[in-house]
Amino acid sequence: MIFPKWIDKGDSIGVTACSGGKTSAVDLIRLDNAAKQFQRRGYDVVETPDVRTEEKGRSAPAKIRAEELHALVNDPKVSWVIQACGGDYLAEMLSYTDFEAIKANPKWYQGYSDPTGLLFTITTNCDMATVYAGNYGDFGMKNWHLCLEENVALLEGKELVQRSFPLYKNGFAERITGEEDYEEDTPVRWECAEDKVEISGRLLGGCLDVLLDLVGTRFDKTAEWCERYKEDGILWYLESFALSSERLTCGLWHLKEAGWFKYAKGFVFGRPTFFSSDYGIPYKEAVEASLGDLGLPIVYEADVGHKAPRMTMINGAKATIVVEDGKGSMTMTK
Repeated sequence: MIFPKWIDKGDSIGVTACSGGKTSAVDLIRLDNAAKQFQRRGYDVVETPDVRTEEKGRSAPAKIRAEELHALVNDPKVSWVIQACGGDYLAEMLSYTDFEAIKANPKWYQGYSDPTGLLFTITTNCDMATVYAGNYGDFGMKNWHLCLEENVALLEGKELVQRSFPLYKNGFAERITGEEDYEEDTPVRWECAEDKVEISGRLLGGCLDVLLDLVGTRFDKTAEWCERYKEDGILWYLESFALSSERLTCGLWHLKEAGWFKYAKGFVFGRPTFFSSDYGIPYKEAVEASLGDLGLPIVYEADVGHKAPRMTMINGAKATIVVEDGKGSMTMTK
């Protein structure tokens, strides 16, 4: 497993838009705020040309998005590449992505939601650790949330225990100034069947909506990667953006039958963003319809994914997650 060097003051942070771009006035303010925040902390920021453009959900044509990513891949000053935002079309640019160059120039790649397509593929194709955590816009808030401080601290090489947060934002709030925090309004409570659950293994996961597009493609090296780390076992973390219970059930069945979960040690599910069911089937029931026969621990409502704040999940790291009395904690090591 390749772990890039820890980031250090004076390094450059690369910002690119492999999916959508940012064009609204408030979003542009947030991008500027994020740059100022990082610069105050001793980091330079390099934006690729199409971070602030978008047409029909794409920051640029797929080949250009890949070329802009490659500029950061080959820049020796850049040690951390963060996606500007999510979207819908990142998968298109994978066809033009130079994974050999990525492997030859190890650095941290971060994002969540649609960036799953790049992060997950880098980890399973290049055997390189990647980071499922905030997109660049998250760092534009005036007063950084603890989850952002911990995100940076972890990539600076500091050892810490991440703990579940007291509150989360259940929905979306319109930004007015671009400096807004997450506006948390709902108590966090991690859920599992037992009084206490402890799961250890190699972390791997991301947004299910995107993973279902990857399975079976030439970029799907998941079963082989899991085979490589079968002695550690795989601690899967998963979250969904807009999957219905029907799509969730069949999607998890698909991944299971593709061999993804052969060496699973357990599952941690983030809070679903938009969830519906034609048959009135709740989220847990949909998950257990596909995974229940594995007899493995399953955790729900974790601080992972779209409903912030979110923990920093390092794909490929060894991790232990403990859940007790509705609270969760996670430690990670190489």
